[in-house]
Amino acid sequence: MQTHKTAAPVRHPAAAKAPSQQPVAQPPAAVTAAISRPALVVASPTAEQATVPQNYAGNAHIALLLPLQSNVFGTAASIVQQGFMAAASLNLNGLPVQAYSNFDENHSLAEVYREAIANGAVAVVGPLTRNGVKSLADVGNFPVPTLSLNILDSVPAHNMYFFGMAIESEARQVANLARQQGKQQAIVITSNDTLARRLQLAFEEQWAASGGTIAREIEFKGDTAVFSSLVAKPGLMVFFATDMDKTRQIRPFLTKELPAYATSQIFAGNEQTLINYDLEGIHFVDMPWLLQADLPAIANYPHAFPPLAADMERFYALGIDAYRLTLLLLNHQEDAALPMLGATGNIRLNNGYLFQHEAMPATFMQGHARTADAPAAPTVVMFPGQELPVEAAASAVPETGGLNTLP
Repeated sequence: MQTHKTAAPVRHPAAAKAPSQQPVAQPPAAVTAAISRPALVVASPTAEQATVPQNYAGNAHIALLLPLQSNVFGTAASIVQQGFMAAASLNLNGLPVQAYSNFDENHSLAEVYREAIANGAVAVVGPLTRNGVKSLADVGNFPVPTLSLNILDSVPAHNMYFFGMAIESEARQVANLARQQGKQQAIVITSNDTLARRLQLAFEEQWAASGGTIAREIEFKGDTAVFSSLVAKPGLMVFFATDMDKTRQIRPFLTKELPAYATSQIFAGNEQTLINYDLEGIHFVDMPWLLQADLPAIANYPHAFPPLAADMERFYALGIDAYRLTLLLLNHQEDAALPMLGATGNIRLNNGYLFQHEAMPATFMQGHARTADAPAAPTVVMFPGQELPVEAAASAVPETGGLNTLP
């Protein structure tokens, strides 16, 4: 079985050396050497400051079960590992982390899990895919805290927990957000692909459960003429289940007076100014890691260097919070320490086994995604003669009362 430890490439004033392989029982020296440890910026104890129990054997470690060698999932798994190790680097006296990657998520996960336990794992994190989590759930007996990085509909056995990035939860959050802002009717714009259908279904189910009605469903097939009859009315809104490219095509053909909402799949980062201008005025939700990484609760975590694409930054944030939750589980603090603001959002424990993160609301304004409490960014002049005054961010961002107000 192939096991190994790797270090995260992180931002550092000096060029970081390539990480070297370390013995399993040693702390992640290559990681900590590549990171300047900033002063903690929060007054209350963080997950990384929690005391690691001392009654472990010398080979005690945290096991990462990730498909690092997968042609399909290997890149995402590697980024999750980098985020996990970056968070671990702040806990200088913490347990070593050992990766187990040579497995088939559909067949050999039980064997790998048992090997990790036999090798001294006191906590297990992973796998990453839903099929992998299903395979691991079949083990049925989890002697140590086991944090799976995907979510199943079923209730897991004792000591198994779920934590993932199901985008359907964002669609449900957007439905609640729009209802709180007084919207009663929704026009749902979708397309003929699996993800759009999943988002459409999640939004419509939550919208109906909260008392809203569906005014119209439009499947976009490339003809923008289908939007010519849409007009703004009191209480009416639009939900985009479409991806970023299709939403950019559609947005210019909708009146700006018609409130529009979407999920994080339309956000490629604040560096993508031209794209963001095309999405002007759309309300959406995404992780604090992408929207406001300078928040005190998460500002001390190292960033990947060079910066990652937005979709990979989300996996990196998942890794950071997975480490934090693992320490809470090891110290039996999951009830006392939650909810907490993480890199992925405001994290709560539901039903004793499901860690859910609530994303941060934002709005596209003048080429940037802005949260309600973010300062206005300087206007970027994209075209000759352009006059776009800088406005206060709160004037166009919906009032939500913070992350804790949404169900």
